[in-house]
Parts: sequence; structure tokens; C-alpha cells
Amino acid sequence: MKLLVTGSSGRIGRAAIERLLEEGHEVIGIDEVPSSDMRCPFARVDMRDYGQVLDAVADIESGIDGIVHLAAIVGAKVAASTHIFHTNTAISYNVFQSARIAGIKNIVSASSETLLGVPFDDPPAYFPVDDKLTSKPESSYALSKLVDESVAAEFCRSDPALKMIGPRFSWVKEPHQYDAMKACEDNPGVQKWNLWSYVDRRDCAQAISLALNASLNGFHHFVIAADDTVLARPTRALRAAYYPNVPLQGQRAEHGSLVSSLVAPRRSMISPEVQLA
Repeated sequence: MKLLVTGSSGRIGRAAIERLLEEGHEVIGIDEVPSSDMRCPFARVDMRDYGQVLDAVADIESGIDGIVHLAAIVGAKVAASTHIFHTNTAISYNVFQSARIAGIKNIVSASSETLLGVPFDDPPAYFPVDDKLTSKPESSYALSKLVDESVAAEFCRSDPALKMIGPRFSWVKEPHQYDAMKACEDNPGVQKWNLWSYVDRRDCAQAISLALNASLNGFHHFVIAADDTVLARPTRALRAAYYPNVPLQGQRAEHGSLVSSLVAPRRSMISPEVQLA
């Protein structure tokens, strides 16, 4: 496929591009700034400007087959709440509408675990939390992702041939950050906000690849998180200390995550002609 990756200079964007290139896809990156290790053609685009986004997406000569939309202000406290909400929702609408005009039917658009109720000041209904929970945005960032998902669902409702998948990524980390993640070992409460969950950026890239190739139609969202927590402390001890009254569904491994990705696209959902490493 020929794929357009928005937010190509970001943590997930760089990992996604690396994987997609390794799989033989042709990739074009767009962002406001280039990455220092950009491995594919790049165009500088102000994602808030619909005209610029439309020009990048709908260029007839590009013949884009799919879009990986990762551009956003990421996090609840990195900017003013109103700015985060307005920027993220405008960017996503610009991408979705441009894709509709260009006739692109395969879109992966990053969503967020924050829709599950982060920072979990109120205990969830059960563990592990998963895609069955009703969305509960507690920040302008989470609310912007809920709007993105709602808009995507409406675009798919009006076009039965359209596929849009929203991976709800957990706290994205790189291998060199793993030691720092253990810093809260003596004070687990500092990481309680997302149930001690995380995801490796390389696994985000794999999830994106699987979503692009999944034999689905319509809009779907899937939580993407590691199978373990960020701590060496057993999960049962964390539950007992912080959420003693939340019921557990099924069994958890000793360090099993309290955030489940079991609904996400896996190889059984991939078209049989697609061969993945």
C-alpha cells in the first residue's frame, strides 16, 4: 500500500513508519516538523489548516491507499485545555474530510486509553478494564479523542465501505525508558492514574499494521496495552492496596495488566492473503 502517516515525527509515528517500510509499503510522512531520522518522503503541513491537509491527502498523483493519523497534542496537561481540544478535533476532522474527498477507505486514527476513565479517581466497574466500558473522558484531551471517535463512527455510518480503526494506546514508552518506569516502585500511587499500564512504541506500530490489514468495515476502537504492568510488585498487591472492591473478571498473571487488549485485531482477523512477520 501507499500510506500517509500524519504526526510522522512523533514517538509512534517514527516506529510506525519503520515497521511499514519493513513490510514493503510506500510511506509518506506529514507533520509540522521533520524527524531527525526521517526514513521516508516528508511534507511539512500545518495540520490545523484544512487546505494544507486536503492538498496533502487528495493530491491525485499520490494515489494514497490508506492513512495512519497520529497527529495531535498528546496529554492532558501539556497545553491549555481549550487549545488541546480545539486543535485535536480540528486536525482529525481535516484528515477525515480530506480522506472522504480523496476516496480513501482505510484509516487508522490514534485514540487513547484515557477514554476508559483515566485518572481512575473513581474505581472502574471491573478489572481488567477493556473496550466494553462506557467512555468516560476526564480531561480535554480525552474528550477530544471521544469526539474523534464519534466523528469517525458517523463518517463510517454514511459510507458502508469505509473502515476506520481507533487504537486506544496506553502510556507509550521506548525501551530506553524502561528503567525510569520503575522509579515509582516504592510509591506505586504515583502511577495509579492509568492502572500502571504502558505500551511499547514498537507494539503500537504492530497494532497499526494489523489494523490497516484487518478485514473489517465501519468504525472500531481497540485498547492497546502491554500484558504486564510497569512494576515488579504483583498485580494482586496493587489491587488490594488501591482497588480492593473492584471485581476481577478472569485470571491475571502475577504481573498481569489491569488494562486488556484482548479485543484488538490479531492475526485471525487479517485477510488470508496478507502475510505478516
